[in-house]
Amino acid sequence: MDTTAMLRTFCSSVETRDGKSFANLFTEDGVYHDVFYGAFAGRAKIADMIDHHFYETAEDFRWDMHDPVSNGVTLYARYTFSYRSKLPEAQGKRAMFEGVAIMTLRNGLIVSYQEVANTAPAFVDLNFAPERIAKIVGKQGAALKAREEMKRHL
Repeated sequence: MDTTAMLRTFCSSVETRDGKSFANLFTEDGVYHDVFYGAFAGRAKIADMIDHHFYETAEDFRWDMHDPVSNGVTLYARYTFSYRSKLPEAQGKRAMFEGVAIMTLRNGLIVSYQEVANTAPAFVDLNFAPERIAKIVGKQGAALKAREEMKRHL
């Protein structure tokens, strides 16, 4: 599958709540690192993430990938992403994000997905309390500090 087709399937699988199709883009041992929910390892857990975790608290997903670049081993793509929140405090508002997807590939399948996302505007859209925002950002900071490539920066 070429990069454009893979990214199209990636986005449309989320938008149509097709966890199986989404998970089939990953290797059997693939891992999806979600900026909110954490890591999901293996196709079954990745499919469940889409079908349940994503859709329990949101609906009407829209995901677009822009300007992909790949060397066959690593794929980067800028993205825009949004959904309508089901959380009570959000009052049905649409939360919007932008970010960069970073995918490690093996034989045309995703081994690892991670992202760098600008989540701050969505927190405002979702009417999150300052304490909740601080807790989420604190978790993201702890995860960043735990990464091997950050050791030199600590």
